[in-house]
Amino acid sequence: MDLQKHSDAATAANTHSFTVTCPFDGTEVGRLARSTPDQIDDAFTSARMAQRHWAQVPVDERLKVISRFADRVAEHHDELLDLAQRETGKARISAAEELADIGLWTNYLVGHGAAALRTKQRQGGFPLLTTTYERRVPLGVVGVITPWNYPLTLPMTDSLPALLAGNGVVLKPDEQTSHTALRLVDLLREAGLPEDLLRVVLGSGDEAGAAVVDRADYVMFTGSTATGRVVAQRCAQRLIGFSGELGGKNPMLILEDANVSQAANAAVNSCFANTGQLCMSIERIYIHSSQWEEFTAALLKRVRALKLGAGLTWKADVGSLVGPAQLERIADHVDEAVEAGAQVLAGGRARPDIGPYFYEPTVLTGVTEGMRVHREETFGPVVSLYRVDSEEEAIAAANDTEYGLLASVWSKQRGDEVAQQLRAGSVNINDGHTAAWASMDAPMGGFGQSGIGRRHGREGITKYTEAQTVARQRLAPVARIPGVSQKRWAQMMMRGVRTLRSIR
Repeated sequence: MDLQKHSDAATAANTHSFTVTCPFDGTEVGRLARSTPDQIDDAFTSARMAQRHWAQVPVDERLKVISRFADRVAEHHDELLDLAQRETGKARISAAEELADIGLWTNYLVGHGAAALRTKQRQGGFPLLTTTYERRVPLGVVGVITPWNYPLTLPMTDSLPALLAGNGVVLKPDEQTSHTALRLVDLLREAGLPEDLLRVVLGSGDEAGAAVVDRADYVMFTGSTATGRVVAQRCAQRLIGFSGELGGKNPMLILEDANVSQAANAAVNSCFANTGQLCMSIERIYIHSSQWEEFTAALLKRVRALKLGAGLTWKADVGSLVGPAQLERIADHVDEAVEAGAQVLAGGRARPDIGPYFYEPTVLTGVTEGMRVHREETFGPVVSLYRVDSEEEAIAAANDTEYGLLASVWSKQRGDEVAQQLRAGSVNINDGHTAAWASMDAPMGGFGQSGIGRRHGREGITKYTEAQTVARQRLAPVARIPGVSQKRWAQMMMRGVRTLRSIR
């Protein structure tokens, strides 16, 4: 891939450009031009024109494009891993999890997408006289705005179902991971997607992102809760649909009958995967007092064994943070907590000897109300441990948050009962965070300040459509018969309703 060239990027003569550097060592990944307002207008104009034709293409033909794209991703596996690592600094295993996710999602779409969009017969208003069906109508052009932390899976998780549903897409990736998004779009076009149907615009959220929100017919946004509120407000002003996966402060509950060894293994993965830069990352663990010593010891042993490393290698368990802002936020959360009395059980320091933005996987205890790390999303390799004396205390503490994206419960007997008492869009029983996410047939999203709408499952496809009801009436329209008084007509309607109830 030529990182300096792409059909959707502005020309090199454009002075409004930006440079992407690798978090591992600051070397240049590539330089790209920010899209101008005219170029963003052109992206939407061309996508709308292409969408009109695409909406007439049979769903089975659209699915063939997605299937071929999955093949292209598999063929370019190593190239995509390299590119994602160079732009994010993540460990190679974390990038590989993204490619596995693309495989799972494309497989689901190919197997179940047509059924989700199929026209469905509905019960008519009047038996034998009314035939009613529901069809799914594409919205037009969907704006997809994605963050830097999952540059492979998020642009495709959101764009593919929108395209499958018959829409055009204008994608605005984070500047830091623009090359990865552009390469994925290249592969989609190689798979047969019409060139203008999916356009990429580049630039900051304040400029390019806002322009997408102001032009799209629907917006899918992944990012912080604060930004999500702004995007939702702009969408509301235009009366267009909005779906957002936002922040999280996700809890894990270690109950009295938990399998401690399995829970500790899962906790390490769910706290420190992707260097903790994951909206579903576990940041709070509530441990029953009877399990406190054993679980804490098992967790710390595993955390201290994690290997930090830079470069395109399979040897690192934990990679770099994406940049200085993330490093500063995480260090501030930890340092403030320690100054206020929290204790560091593992980690707790930056590692400039490995790379400029490395920070050790960190375990805290003694975290109390008032510390930023207690309630704010850290979005880094930091987890706080809390000792509880009962199941009820654990549930109350887990629910004591404005967020509600994901939760994890560890118990041999009480998992289902506790899960149903937790305010979270997804709850994993005897798993950290992966089981629910990988269940592609089930919707994924958050309660409270963690978002609106769902991705995955049928809802993750049909949200990119409008439901249109078509009803055909036989013999005569549903209207008052000429010559029949209003009172008599009302009596006839009520008699008909009673008849319908009796045969229901």
